[in-house]
Amino acid sequence: MARSFDISKQLVWQAYKQVKANKGSAGIDGQTIEDFEQNLKGNLYKIWNRMSSGSYFPPAVKAVRIPKRTGGTRTLGIPSISGRIAQTVVKLKLEPVLEPFFHPDSYGYRPGKSAIQAVAVTRERCWKHGWVFEFDIKGAFDNIDHTLLTLALKKHTDCEWVLLYIDRWLKALMQHSDGVLEERTRGTPQGGVVSPLLMNLFMHYVFDKWMAVHEPRLPFARYADDALVHCSTLRDAERLQVVLERRFRECHLELHPEKSKIVCCKANVPWIDYPVTKFDFLGYEFRLRNGG
Repeated sequence: MARSFDISKQLVWQAYKQVKANKGSAGIDGQTIEDFEQNLKGNLYKIWNRMSSGSYFPPAVKAVRIPKRTGGTRTLGIPSISGRIAQTVVKLKLEPVLEPFFHPDSYGYRPGKSAIQAVAVTRERCWKHGWVFEFDIKGAFDNIDHTLLTLALKKHTDCEWVLLYIDRWLKALMQHSDGVLEERTRGTPQGGVVSPLLMNLFMHYVFDKWMAVHEPRLPFARYADDALVHCSTLRDAERLQVVLERRFRECHLELHPEKSKIVCCKANVPWIDYPVTKFDFLGYEFRLRNGG
């Protein structure tokens, strides 16, 4: 079969090793990494051959509901083992292209970045800025607009097979526990290998780059879809809340009205009897601190 795309076998092998190291559960086919390794050479060749020829079509992802730390549940979309390897092939190609463009205060799912770094810089900035606007996006992974995401991708890559397979993953069906297959017209399944990278790209244009252009005085920290912005005055924070709500609506996302809030986080500003004086960020609680 003629090869349409130049994808190296070494890249597929590297992707397999990453998937094996990350472990993870089986997809809808029930195949574990141990099952996959029963015919390792043949299975890797099949992935490489299909991806290289353009004939790779991802199977449905397995819908798994898990509890949220804040209550309720979220749905993960778990790809098969072969699907995770194929997604990792694309991630290995795409991530080095995107990384140099990402904002230094984007900390989630990036090489050399961590939640601990985001928490540390947030603690430092809380001493310098009296107010925080903390926001939560309703179903961020589930509501990413495919058209806007594709436009962002095409700003950074013209690699035909990267664009082709990402498009197919975005449209792949989701199979629920009762066997029902759900068509997807938006979002990128939380649980997919390439999804966090796509989330960071989308949020780079929706928020990070927008903030750098329109609100360069206001520092922020973002970890995937969890973010906050530091403000020096209550008026700034109130204004920012309004403009960000509008910005996210323009990009077909919605700020959660109950989980997005303005917080007074430093007591040595001219005192205002503000009712909200603490917030949680990445599992850490920040409270109003006296002095400093």
